[in-house]
Amino acid sequence: MPSNRINRINDEIQRELALQLRGLKDPRISGMVSITRVDATNDLRYARVYVSVLDKNQEKEVLKGLKSASGFLRRELGRALQLRYTPELQFIGDDSIQRGAHILELLRREEEKDAARSGGKEEE
Repeated sequence: MPSNRINRINDEIQRELALQLRGLKDPRISGMVSITRVDATNDLRYARVYVSVLDKNQEKEVLKGLKSASGFLRRELGRALQLRYTPELQFIGDDSIQRGAHILELLRREEEKDAARSGGKEEE
């Protein structure tokens, strides 16, 4: 049961932080920034927030901006979620979307090679 509760809280934290990111006025947090996953500890004292940035050159600056705004985000999160403890936010860069795109590209290439091989055999 507790793991299901933590998963629901993780989803709520992710949803609320995504809403709060839109309202931040820090120029370092610009461009396409998305929260891919949240992992809160069982006691809800800490939460790792995985952030994906479209432009990988800006990732360090975005993470610095989010770390700077973590107090504000935590306060707003506490107001929105009404939890006993509002977790301390730790922002971590996430490249899972980029890795997924790379794997899809490799699979697409292999499919093209297979299609070329099977197409060549049928002609013979």
